[in-house]
Amino acid sequence: MDEPADAERAEVGEGALAMKSYAQTRYPIVLCHGMAGFKAMFGVIDYFGGIAAALRAGGAEVYATEVPQFDSTEARGEALLAQVEDIVARTGSGKVNLVGHSHGGLDARYVAAVRPDLIASVTTIGSPHQGAELASFLQENLREGGFAEGALSFLANSLGAVLSLLSGHTAPQDAIAAVRSLSAAGMREFNARYPAGLPDGRCGQGPAEEGGVRFFSWSGTSIVTSLIDPTDLTLGLISKLYSESNDGMVGRCSSHFGVVLRDDYGMNHLDEVNQLFGFINLSGPNPKSVFRSHASRLKGIGL
Repeated sequence: MDEPADAERAEVGEGALAMKSYAQTRYPIVLCHGMAGFKAMFGVIDYFGGIAAALRAGGAEVYATEVPQFDSTEARGEALLAQVEDIVARTGSGKVNLVGHSHGGLDARYVAAVRPDLIASVTTIGSPHQGAELASFLQENLREGGFAEGALSFLANSLGAVLSLLSGHTAPQDAIAAVRSLSAAGMREFNARYPAGLPDGRCGQGPAEEGGVRFFSWSGTSIVTSLIDPTDLTLGLISKLYSESNDGMVGRCSSHFGVVLRDDYGMNHLDEVNQLFGFINLSGPNPKSVFRSHASRLKGIGL
C-alpha cells in the first residue's frame, strides 16, 4: 500500500494529537465518590469505573479522592477539602474542577462554598440536591435510639469500615449522620447554608456561575438497564419510593444543579459512573464518553 502523502500524514498526525488532548483541561479534574464509595478497592477496582483512565487518555490530569463512606456532608466535605488543598499545592494549578457523583456532588458543593478560590467548576452527577426519598423514608421510620436505627448504624458503619480498609484508608463512619444529611429536611438546611448553583424552582436550571465557580449537572432516569447486573433489582425496588422519574436512588428534578446538561440519560445510579464492572445499558450512552465530552466542554471554556 502506498504511503500517504505529506499532507495526509500531517492530517492523520493532527487528528491523533487532537484525540490525545481532547480532554486536556486547564485545571486538574478531581473525582469525588458517593456514599459507600471508595477511591480504588484493592488498588484495582475504581469507583469511577475506568473513567479516570479514559480522561487521562484524552490529556486530562485526574485525581480520585476518598472521604468517609458514611458521614454528614460537612464531615465528608472537610475531608475532601484537605485533599483538594493538597492537590492544588502539589500541582501548582491554583484551582481544580470538582466532579462528584451522588453524595460526592454535595461534598463538592461544600468545598466550593468554603473555598471558592480553589475551585474552577463543580459538576454533580445524580446528586440529591433536594434530598433523596430513600433517606427521607429511613429518617421518618427510624426511632432515634431505637433498635432499627442501631442495627442500621452498626451494619452501615461496619460496611463503611470494611470498604475503607479494602481501599487502604481508615476513616470514622456515621451512617445516621449520612441519612440525615441526604433526607429532604437535611438538604433544606444544607441548601439554606450553601445555596450557590441551585435552581429557583425544584425542576429548573440553576445559575451557570457564581463567585467565579461554574456549575453543571447531569443524571439518568433508567433503572433496570442490564439483565446481568445484580444491583439493578435493588435499584428497582428502591425506585418505588419515588414519585418522579429517577435513577433508582435520586429523583430527576432533585438532581438539578447549575446548568443541567441532561437529566434523562439511559442510565441508573451506578451506570452513571460505569458500575458494576461496566454492566451498563448497551443501548444507552457510554459513561466514559459522557465524562470525556464534559472534560472537552470544560476545556472549551478555559477551565
